[in-house]
Amino acid sequence: MAGRSDCIFCKIIAQEIPASIIYEDSHIIAFADINPVASEHLLIVPKEHIQSLADVSMDNCSLLGQIQVVAAQLAKETGVASSGFRLVCNCGINGGQTVDHLHYHLIGGRKLQWPPG
Repeated sequence: MAGRSDCIFCKIIAQEIPASIIYEDSHIIAFADINPVASEHLLIVPKEHIQSLADVSMDNCSLLGQIQVVAAQLAKETGVASSGFRLVCNCGINGGQTVDHLHYHLIGGRKLQWPPG
């Protein structure tokens, strides 16, 4: 899958930048966030470069479903499924998205507050 040369996640997917990869299949990669906000903080990223959640279409339904299943699996594997976790997808500048590549944060291992801020 061709990525964008200016995208840090595309570079991680292409193994041009090292990351602590936790999970990988033909469509998705998951790795540890370099600035974790909890003891468990993973990024779940589709290998296809999609800029944000605002850019998905019905053609992406299978991929988005697969991301949800992988998130649940990783929550179990990291031990946060039973105590609770949060799956977050920031979208756009005001939504807090800092990398222009669709990704989800799997956060757990501590009591999370609501509203998030």
